[in-house]
Amino acid sequence: MRKHSRRFQEILQKVERGKIYKPIDAINVLKDLSNVKFIETVEAHIALGLDPKYADQQLRSTVVLPKGTGKKLRIAVITKDEKTRRYLNGEADVIGFENLIQEIKDGRLDFDKLIVTPDVMSSVAKLGKVLGPRGLMPSPKAGTVTTNLYDAVKQFRLGKLEYRVDRSGIVHVPFGKLNFSSLDLISNLSALYNSIDKNRPSGSKGKYCKSVYLSTTMGPSVLIDHLMIKDSVI
Repeated sequence: MRKHSRRFQEILQKVERGKIYKPIDAINVLKDLSNVKFIETVEAHIALGLDPKYADQQLRSTVVLPKGTGKKLRIAVITKDEKTRRYLNGEADVIGFENLIQEIKDGRLDFDKLIVTPDVMSSVAKLGKVLGPRGLMPSPKAGTVTTNLYDAVKQFRLGKLEYRVDRSGIVHVPFGKLNFSSLDLISNLSALYNSIDKNRPSGSKGKYCKSVYLSTTMGPSVLIDHLMIKDSVI
């Protein structure tokens, strides 16, 4: 049985177990419960009626959070085109081609997102053992393999993020920081939920969304009424 700290046990007692909260009330509760010395991330845990072992029930897509993620990303770009590299200087944090590929191979991982052009993927694919375990491997579905590097970098700066369903049919997504206003967090949550709804896999049958829990980095989870999310109802 999982053991919790005394701090966690104390705040857990302030949550009404079994209660289904309105989204805005749940966020306010999480704000009130936070008692750590750093700004926590707010996460959504969305259980879907999917079995990802079937190809037509897999879910992987991206969404641009209207209020951003609250996290400053370090973005790396790999492209053969020297003119593009010069153009992106100042936009991306790390830019290169063969030199950067070799540095990553040697262990350089001081970035949060890697964006590449399609023509370098054959070389980048060889870095799978380094990038894959850290969730940094570029892919077209994630918007990190593209010919439009400038727009891709800009979107990720504005709050674009990738989400996917895990093996148990749950999507875990951070959608803001606890110091965001409650309405800003609701706006981000609505954008995320609507994106998941819009990208419902063709093989999905029956009830699509089973439950939505919200939590913070160091706090308990709170069950919300997901039917109130879709149109930003608070």
